[in-house]
Amino acid sequence: MTVTIHASLVKELRDETNVGMMECKKALQEADGDKEKAFQLLRERGLAIASKKAERTASDGLITAQVSDDGKRGALLEVNCETDFVARNETFQSFVNELLQKAMETDDSLADACKDELVAKIAEIGENLIIHRHIRYQLEGPGSVASYIHLGGKVGVLLEVGCDNEATVSQDGFQAMVKDICLHIAFSNPVALDRTGVDGSAVEAERALFAKQAEGKPPEIVEKMVEGKINKFYAQICLLEQTFVKDSDLTLAGLLEAKGKELGDTFTIRRYQRYQIGG
Repeated sequence: MTVTIHASLVKELRDETNVGMMECKKALQEADGDKEKAFQLLRERGLAIASKKAERTASDGLITAQVSDDGKRGALLEVNCETDFVARNETFQSFVNELLQKAMETDDSLADACKDELVAKIAEIGENLIIHRHIRYQLEGPGSVASYIHLGGKVGVLLEVGCDNEATVSQDGFQAMVKDICLHIAFSNPVALDRTGVDGSAVEAERALFAKQAEGKPPEIVEKMVEGKINKFYAQICLLEQTFVKDSDLTLAGLLEAKGKELGDTFTIRRYQRYQIGG
């Protein structure tokens, strides 16, 4: 005889365990409507424990990346845990690598697609885990996708650099430049690629601050001072205007130009993404 499982009973079990409604209903059906037995079933499966752990803060974790052998596709992934101890755990790192393989194939939410696997891994490891974010690049035109992981997985970069000639991609000079740009992004944490990507309200706030600092001076002097400081502001946060970390005489735009002349091509940074644990 099939027992009718009322929604109110499902809700009670959900409130007590913080497990999803469908899992609670399934457990109650298997337990013939006995809430205590259903609760035990959920505990045996690790779901009740995992769900309670999911309430805890996950502020550590691991950032990882992968690029296909031909450099035409890449993914960057961040998975969070509670402690550095777990972040260095082989079981956790293996799980993150499994997720990375899936990240290489989809732009959809991994958190939604891998919900069951995540709950099971929370129960196994004993800490709250969060599939925080991922991004995937598919090369658009001649060029290459590259990645860089810094500080043992605390910072990660995914980058796409374009060129005019496909043959240039295989040159050592091009590969070295792409790696250097990844390293620079990891170190300098640019806010935007160029000025068009900077929030206008942030620029206006800086402009107002600089004007305030120059109060009392002639208007033409104030204007020059403000524009000078705004240009320095952009140079600090825009990737193409930042000073290259390996050569203080070059900006990133200057690096692209110099390497283009050296290798007989034209280079552009099409897009980039930088992740940092806790950021």
